[in-house]
Amino acid sequence: MYLEMALNHGEEENPLEKIYIGELPLMLKSDVCHLSGLNKDEILAKGEDPEDPGGYFIVNGSERAVVTMEEIAPNKIILERLGEVEDRRAKAIVTSIKSGFRARISLEYRKPRKSGVFLRISFPYVPGEIPLVILLRALGLSTDEEIITAISDDFNFQMVVADDIQVSEASLKLDSKEMEGLSKEERENYLQKTAVKYIGNRVAKGMTEEYRIKRAEDVIDRYLLPHMGVEENRRADKATYLAEMCEMLLQVIYEMRDPHDKDHYTNKRLRVSGDLMEDLFRVAFTSLTRDMSYQLERSISRGKDPSIKQAVRSDVLTENIKHAIATGNWVGGRAGVSQLLDRTSYMGTLSHLRRVVSPLSRSQPHFEARDLHPTQFGKICPNETPEGPNCGLVKNLALMCKISEGSDSEEIKTVIKEMGILD
Repeated sequence: MYLEMALNHGEEENPLEKIYIGELPLMLKSDVCHLSGLNKDEILAKGEDPEDPGGYFIVNGSERAVVTMEEIAPNKIILERLGEVEDRRAKAIVTSIKSGFRARISLEYRKPRKSGVFLRISFPYVPGEIPLVILLRALGLSTDEEIITAISDDFNFQMVVADDIQVSEASLKLDSKEMEGLSKEERENYLQKTAVKYIGNRVAKGMTEEYRIKRAEDVIDRYLLPHMGVEENRRADKATYLAEMCEMLLQVIYEMRDPHDKDHYTNKRLRVSGDLMEDLFRVAFTSLTRDMSYQLERSISRGKDPSIKQAVRSDVLTENIKHAIATGNWVGGRAGVSQLLDRTSYMGTLSHLRRVVSPLSRSQPHFEARDLHPTQFGKICPNETPEGPNCGLVKNLALMCKISEGSDSEEIKTVIKEMGILD
């Protein structure tokens, strides 16, 4: 692979150079494979088997299949009851994905042991859990009335939120004397700033106040529901989304709504080779850029003229990708994603290439996850699954099953606007 790049000094712009950055294994019979589009005779002339389905990689002389992974549908609220109905514990989860970055947002309702809030939320780069009402304040819902009405018009729900607001004020350590002389608008700004400070104390403890506030705002914009946008003007939309998420959670608690069936295939997505290779390439490319930065800094510290060609070590990207495919140890700590292709028989090869693996632990019962679900009809083979601990967790696609591709909602919105359907 080659990448056009230039090393610029200040405002001076240098011409782009074509730099070799590394190698990427190709999937056999893919569009860029030299076997793609050939007829039977042409494939035979190249010494290959025309009946070979392709769909695998060759790394260090071994045929490796990247197994399809099953996961919960991203960018969708999934409601889950924790324990029995009378325990009054439930959770709402969203796996927000934007440009490959995955952020898991978890909102939980549980009775506090002593005095505490009922609704707590967690998201990346914020240690532990924080009260939902404090996060809503930081997002711009400054007054108590705005928070309560945004969540629901149901009296029982409003009382739960009102209790949380009252308890959370102690966590914010509000200065009553400072608030006395403030106007309504100044009071709202003060409450919002205090909520941002509270989050800043979690994400940048021990730093200056200015840095804590800046870091908290950066975390909220970039890592809270990134699929909704990472711009500052999307905070109000994120607050509305979280308020709706909270209402749905309370409906589960008060038995006005059933929790989602996580085994329903509407709530699942399959990550095929392309998606998994995308994750792997992103991490490998990030490692390459960090290594480039280090090499350039080292050259400058030694008094040498920095050179972009010398700074790029192509083996960094190549080895990261080849090692993951060769061992099956993928990004995110997953193991067994890449496997040695089964060549016992032709049907065994086809079966292996159409295998679907669940991320659930084999040591736990997971009875419902292992069961055959009605929504798997036409998608998952009801018969082919191994015996033992993998039963029901390792599945295979049905014979006539085809996987559709996901689409970026922002691209669809852009096309709709260009067509003049929406302003």
